[in-house]
Amino acid sequence: MSDDATFTPAAGRPEWTPFYDLAIALLTRERRWRSALLRQTSPQTGDRILDVGCGTGTFAVMLKLAQPGAQVVGLDPDADVLARARTKAKKEKAEVTFRQGFARDAGAQAASFTKVVSSLVFHQVPLEEKRAGLVAIGRALRPGGTLHIADYGLQRTPLMRAAFRQIQKLDGFDNTEPNARGVLPELMREVGFASVEETEVIATVTGSISLYRARRAGA
Repeated sequence: MSDDATFTPAAGRPEWTPFYDLAIALLTRERRWRSALLRQTSPQTGDRILDVGCGTGTFAVMLKLAQPGAQVVGLDPDADVLARARTKAKKEKAEVTFRQGFARDAGAQAASFTKVVSSLVFHQVPLEEKRAGLVAIGRALRPGGTLHIADYGLQRTPLMRAAFRQIQKLDGFDNTEPNARGVLPELMREVGFASVEETEVIATVTGSISLYRARRAGA
């Protein structure tokens, strides 16, 4: 794991972590976008899937329960949320491996994952960390492997822009503004991903969440 201990907690502040799952459920139309992301990821037997910024483990557990024959690894820098993720996985009897680390640590096991997923993470980190995380994800994927992201993306309307200000106040304007301007697809292409596309846009009371798909070049 990188030795930089600085990160934005899942709920914005450490003392709010116990309320993270409830907030996501109430404020982001969680069932809608998680179901869409699961369909898009389409876990298969034999897949090795890395969940970058797995938080409390909700989506990592969903992946494992949807396809027990897939191997799922969750990565997050926050020891507190990882403890909650392990408890959640144990309760659901889902065999998921959780590791502590940042997005930029994703490439520690080079070319070892068929798919990488990430949910509501990239809007929280500085632009240079967005880029570093995507570079590391590219290293982690096997040639032809796919990246699947659900996150706040381009805020296309004044209403969504206004709604997204709630997130910007919580997670910081400097980190979130590039997402609101649609930077993620640009960064994916910039670091070498192919077939980059925005597959769905879901309006929520905290701004629009975009689903993205991309492929590591080489197959």
